[in-house]
Amino acid sequence: MPIRTLSRLAEVPAAQWDALLACRQPFLRHGFLSALEDSGSVGGRTGWQPAHRLLLDADADGAPRAALPLYRKAHSYGEYVFDWAWAEACQRAGIGYYPKLLCAVPFSPVAGQRLLGDVQAAGGLLDALTDSLEADGCSGLHLNFTEPMADTLLAGRDGWLERIGCQFHWHNRGYRDFQDFLDALASRKRKQLRKEREQVAGQGLDFEWRAGAQMGEADWDFVYACYANTYRVRGQAPYLTRRFFSLLAERMPEAIRVMLVQQAARPVAMAFCLVDGQTLYGRYWGCLAEFDRLHFETCFYQGIELAIADGLQRFDAGAQGEHKLVRGFEPVLTRSWHYLAHPGLRTAVADFLVQERAGIQAYMQAAREALPYRQA
Repeated sequence: MPIRTLSRLAEVPAAQWDALLACRQPFLRHGFLSALEDSGSVGGRTGWQPAHRLLLDADADGAPRAALPLYRKAHSYGEYVFDWAWAEACQRAGIGYYPKLLCAVPFSPVAGQRLLGDVQAAGGLLDALTDSLEADGCSGLHLNFTEPMADTLLAGRDGWLERIGCQFHWHNRGYRDFQDFLDALASRKRKQLRKEREQVAGQGLDFEWRAGAQMGEADWDFVYACYANTYRVRGQAPYLTRRFFSLLAERMPEAIRVMLVQQAARPVAMAFCLVDGQTLYGRYWGCLAEFDRLHFETCFYQGIELAIADGLQRFDAGAQGEHKLVRGFEPVLTRSWHYLAHPGLRTAVADFLVQERAGIQAYMQAAREALPYRQA
């Protein structure tokens, strides 16, 4: 079957790409990935060069049977599975680490489908890529934040190294409202959350959820100003361009939820989220003024309330963050897979991952023991 490489996702119809998806998770949809490309957030000089792979059916219509969302990377920014130490070790040893190939969703540490369509056929695409790494001048192939079907396939393939990580997600256990959720917490933790919300309530702030169709261009200007400010206060450039938000609102308005925060009718902060039928995904946050405890209210408590009201089962509020633990977010294991062409590098990384795995497993166990829920 013929293999096709796409330098732009626009080269394949949206309906064909989306037909390969096992669920409606927004990050894998044609609308999301193409908005990244068409807005200039990836491609060009960003260090994210699209190189998506399609395996086409051999029949007359040549429709895609399997696909990989793939990028040729010139750095390791925006991945959230950190391999900077591997790159530095290669530099010291005189081994080239960049470019590398990455199968992932840019800037989105969200686990999901990476082998699109027929999983076994997509595995054939992986084999073709690993066989040609040296000829393509790439040091390796990486799959970040995989789901169980990909994990099962990769666990049985020679040369692939598994890496685990930890995130914190909130789970809806049939709560009627936010108070019902609070009642599930230990008394001391429940009082802490109530106190935080009371502190925010006393600052004269108003909170409003809006769907993508309710947002105008002036609203997106404000959202982007908040988003970009979060990076600039740390001395970093934002990954996304302003145009990305407008394009996403045109292509996937039903998947967007934005929390707008105002004080005396003046916008002061926002949280940008995406949603599917089961999960709320907290993505970006920003504020243009400082308010005590506002981050917790905007990014966590308002999201929990929305998830309960809309009957969503899970709230993924983003990577990292032990501060989520005390607020009811539970440790969740994440996986990524790495194929490194250089035998010495592969051996060294394999040894490192054995030690790292033990540390992460111990960390997750300690996190479970620190959860704020009442004991049965």
